[in-house]
Amino acid sequence: MKLSGKAKLSYALGAVGKDMVYMLSASYVLYYFQDLLGVNAIAMGVILMAARVFDAFNDPIMGVIVAKTKTRWGKFRPWLLIGTLTNAVVLYLMFAAPPALDGAGLVAYAAVTYILWGVTYTMMDIPYWSMIPAFTEGGKERENLTTLARTSAGVGSAIITIATMKLVPMLGRALGGVEGNAGEIVGFKYFSLLVAALFILFTVLTCVNIKEKSTVEMKAVSVGQMFTALVQNDQAMTVTIAIVLINCSIYITSNLVIFFFKYDFGGTGWNDAYMLFNMFGGAIQVLSMMVFYPLLRKKFTSLQIFYICLTMAIVGYAVLLALAFTNMSSVFLLFIPAFFIFAANGMLTVITTVFLANTVDYGQLKNGRRDESVIFSMQTFVVKLASGVAALVASICLSVNHLQAGTEVSEADKLVDWSANVAAASKVGLRMTMTIIPIIGLFVALFWFKKRFLLSDQYMADVNRQLAEKNK
Repeated sequence: MKLSGKAKLSYALGAVGKDMVYMLSASYVLYYFQDLLGVNAIAMGVILMAARVFDAFNDPIMGVIVAKTKTRWGKFRPWLLIGTLTNAVVLYLMFAAPPALDGAGLVAYAAVTYILWGVTYTMMDIPYWSMIPAFTEGGKERENLTTLARTSAGVGSAIITIATMKLVPMLGRALGGVEGNAGEIVGFKYFSLLVAALFILFTVLTCVNIKEKSTVEMKAVSVGQMFTALVQNDQAMTVTIAIVLINCSIYITSNLVIFFFKYDFGGTGWNDAYMLFNMFGGAIQVLSMMVFYPLLRKKFTSLQIFYICLTMAIVGYAVLLALAFTNMSSVFLLFIPAFFIFAANGMLTVITTVFLANTVDYGQLKNGRRDESVIFSMQTFVVKLASGVAALVASICLSVNHLQAGTEVSEADKLVDWSANVAAASKVGLRMTMTIIPIIGLFVALFWFKKRFLLSDQYMADVNRQLAEKNK
């Protein structure tokens, strides 16, 4: 029985809300605590990385918990709802640090709220993606739903990318009556509350309208058996390692881009240039999932598109590196590398999820088990691990290059050209970190995948045929 349009739309809305929350945390938590509240950059980098190491143990365990869950509402939806409600609350608290805190107290607050955010996000994210193999029949239906969900997730990310630094200062002025850094601090508090409310609404719609139709009973395994299963599923491990390399490369840039516009590109209008850049990049990323990927899919295999996207991203970073040796006086010049990088990233998010879903079928044929939650828990873990590594690299870059506004508050903050007093060497260091490290990471991902990955379209057709014969 095919999925209804209502079910597809509801699942897509869940992806929008989920990635709005993720993007707000991934892109702005470092900026909020380090640049606005004055927390030491290295301290923030250690916090973000430590939280991801903690998730190394939390994520797989959550996958096992989901696999063992049996309720009248299914195994996925209860955790999806519980995780969303708790994560929404923690998200608001994370961007609403008490004004009285400073120094060690602020560091502790950042650490506790960010670790709790990661735990509660895992509670929601694993069952969300685990539902794909559980209520689709595989093949085109699964790929189409994955494309829709990833496209919708891209829309959620784009909304945050485009709207955050436009709405945050506005909310600070309207609800706090303050400008500059103080206005942004207040604005982030109310903006996170708005995002949290939308997140809850969209997830409720998903839980109400999605039914778990899979007749496959997921075998509950111990943590030790789970790691054994992942090691035995060589293709799942291949995909997850590639995801780490790709996401870490791209997240380094996304973590630093706001600092680039504030301290390097500079000028009193840096905020406007930053928003214009994000609007372009967000639009390209959504178009790549909705238009570019379907068009390429008509002529190329998914594996061929994967290599095309990696090449596009490398070219984009190479162009950005070349521009680093110019004065980069116009934001429109940055649209050239942005097109290649954002378009590649959009399509890669779709393709890697399809590849990971296919490893579930591959694992069933090879090992006799369908480890949906186990394998998709690795997706959550590796994405957050990449985010943590990228944040640590970004924080080291900010510390070494002395890029921080401090905690001073002034009504004239919005008129300050923050780049005026930044040394030329600091700008060069920022540019090199944003380009050379991602290029290296993408090349490693390319060679790793080319050597290890087997699940081409033809290979998966044979896997599905053998599974169908076994089911008969």
